[in-house]
Amino acid sequence: MSTPLAEQISQRAAVAARAIATLSEADKNTVLQRMADAIRANQTTILEVNERDMSAGRDKGLSDAMLDRLKLDPERLEGIASAIEEIIALPDPVGERLPFTTRPNGMVVEKMRIPLGVICMIYEARPNVTADAGALCFKSGNAVILRCGREAIETSKAIAAALHQALRESNLPEDVITVVPTPDRDLLLELLQQDQNIDLVIPRGGEGLIHFVSDNSKIPVIQHYKGVCHLYVDKEADLDKALALLLNGKTQRTGVCNALEGLLVHQAVAAKFLPMAAAALAEKQVVIHSDQASADYFADADVIADDAFGQEYLALELAVRTVPDFAAAIEHIQQFGSGHTEVIVTENQDTAEQFIRTVDSAVTMHNTSSRFSDGGQLGLGAEIGISTSKLHAYGPMGLQSLTTEKFVVTGTGQIRE
Repeated sequence: MSTPLAEQISQRAAVAARAIATLSEADKNTVLQRMADAIRANQTTILEVNERDMSAGRDKGLSDAMLDRLKLDPERLEGIASAIEEIIALPDPVGERLPFTTRPNGMVVEKMRIPLGVICMIYEARPNVTADAGALCFKSGNAVILRCGREAIETSKAIAAALHQALRESNLPEDVITVVPTPDRDLLLELLQQDQNIDLVIPRGGEGLIHFVSDNSKIPVIQHYKGVCHLYVDKEADLDKALALLLNGKTQRTGVCNALEGLLVHQAVAAKFLPMAAAALAEKQVVIHSDQASADYFADADVIADDAFGQEYLALELAVRTVPDFAAAIEHIQQFGSGHTEVIVTENQDTAEQFIRTVDSAVTMHNTSSRFSDGGQLGLGAEIGISTSKLHAYGPMGLQSLTTEKFVVTGTGQIRE
């Protein structure tokens, strides 16, 4: 009787993980540079395949946000290669020993960072995740199984082929980075049962995908949930600064999880700030959904009910609300935020500190754009996702988040009486 495909994939990945778990940092970096070089060398092929995925996506009526995530061009592909080189520059966490304690009997207790083992990454129309996850998992000593959505599977295979080229040149098994050959839902369900060989599942995508994976997995899941990010303009905000942050957060790129979806404005500055925002957002053709108190400042605002906030638009749409005070802003964020990223604009440091301590989100920001809520922008190199779960990682997940710790105890022959 033949072994089911999901079991074959996970078993091979587990063997490959053991093959790279003890590679030196120098050896890993050599392989990663080969990966970056191979992506550049295969640019023409990757872009041709991506255009076929794009054409199929347009024919299927994919949303503009999904098509934006799917699209590659020479600049974006160079960004993928450069992100791998940024990972090269980061210190390898594997093998790092942290002092813990020395016991009265002389035993030295330390904690050492080790790879998780095998990570299964599930994602939709994001071909860059193939390289980001592959490189991050490799440097942190893990094998990775990449289950891409139908929309981007051919592009992901083309990127993986470049990564495999680098692995072959380095005499390492290709199963270190595996792209599941089909987006079949039954195969995904089987993968989610492979708890003997897969150590962690990370889904990135829409709300439906996250819930499906969480509901059906026997393996621990770290959720990369939706991004309902807010900008709160405090009564002591610099309004020009607030306007720049609003426009950048909402319009610089809409189809990403760190784009702004909500604007909260303190009533003390609403009469001055909202006309500024209305003019600027109208110029960018942003559709406004607002409460009644804010609607009069916008030409064609869609007035929505108090319980209709909290939408992830991933488009040129924005929810706007005027709040009576700081506490009301916090209450709104706690009710409608998704635990991703929240921003306050204020010149009052005490208010900013209170916001940072009170708001329950993976990233809180003061006087800077939500678009910086990104592993690469925060110094992690590429990220494997932004966790909105609190165990074992919270926020952008870089190399360290792909390791765990074990205890190392060193003695001189001590025995327990």
